[in-house]
Amino acid sequence: MSQDLFGKTPLLLHNPRCSKSRQTKELLEERGTAFEVRLYLEKPLDANELRALADRLGGSLHGCIRKKEAAYSEAGLSETSSEEELARAMASAPILMERPVLIVGDRAAIGRPPESVFELLSS
Repeated sequence: MSQDLFGKTPLLLHNPRCSKSRQTKELLEERGTAFEVRLYLEKPLDANELRALADRLGGSLHGCIRKKEAAYSEAGLSETSSEEELARAMASAPILMERPVLIVGDRAAIGRPPESVFELLSS
């Protein structure tokens, strides 16, 4: 995967309706961190971006999918679903993606708790 898939500036995958996402954004702003925001519900990640995101998170898409969302069962997903099945489902139903996510270079962190994204900025 290209390291430049998400760009060089830290990128927050943000859902303004999510309290954890709002808190993470506020913490980054308070710290004076320069970052871009992608409203992933309006501009969903495609399957390639989702696979690159999973790589940056250090695992598979199973670790960044919201299993309790109705769209998860509606898509027929399970613990045995393939990465390709998860990528297709998440690309077509972006609400399935865990949020918020901060991407910095070739690493990423889910902001749960919001302060967990600071590990990316301190290295």
